[in-house]
Amino acid sequence: MEPILALRESGVLTLTFNRVEKKNAITQEMYALLHRELQSAQADEAVRVVVLQGQQDLFTSGNDVTEFLQRPPGGLDTPVFDFLRSLADFPKPVIAAVGGPAVGIGTTLLLHCDLVYAGDNALFSLPFVNLGLSPEAASSLLLPLRVGPAAAAEMLMFGEPFGADDALAVGLINRVLPPEGLRDYAQAQARKLAAKPSASLALTKQLLRKGQRELVHAAMADEAWHFARMLQGPAAKEAFSAFLAKRKPDFSKL
Repeated sequence: MEPILALRESGVLTLTFNRVEKKNAITQEMYALLHRELQSAQADEAVRVVVLQGQQDLFTSGNDVTEFLQRPPGGLDTPVFDFLRSLADFPKPVIAAVGGPAVGIGTTLLLHCDLVYAGDNALFSLPFVNLGLSPEAASSLLLPLRVGPAAAAEMLMFGEPFGADDALAVGLINRVLPPEGLRDYAQAQARKLAAKPSASLALTKQLLRKGQRELVHAAMADEAWHFARMLQGPAAKEAFSAFLAKRKPDFSKL
């Protein structure tokens, strides 16, 4: 099966994570597919809105750990950063429908979406510190702007999962819904937007994000440098060894 499903209908491009047997863990191939679809949608006047989704009980478990360790992102010229830049710069509305786990980049990519709807079963997490790593996807910039510095510090420093109600309370998401109605609701909202004047929507998005583009790109580059350096460090090696061995990591001497 295709790991990313793409459906164009009624002015809406729906991109679905479709690697359920691996908990929708994202590979470099999947990032490349997502990047190509967004680039195509940007140039396609028939596409007026994009929806990102998984299944009603699963968004994504984040990066595919095995591939991530075998082929760590070594710089900005990689599929993951191509995808992040294309999402950050996408000029049309992007809606995310999040049910179940949204781990790591599964949460940080939401900061680049315009509207986020979550099932009451959604579970967000930013486990970078717990993996001996640093924030990514410009989350060190955008998360404090979205939820406030105090909430961002708690989310990033502890890296503990938090539910949809907590995400709604701090403004990370727009609405909490029953999981079984989540994707239908996101589609209905997307169709509402698709029926509006596209130039007005694009300008509204541009004005809402005015002055952010260069800052976001700079934050991504800065984070990527630190992330690559930390990935080679002893804390990350201990964290991933423990993960693969299904044991608790020991950072007492690090």
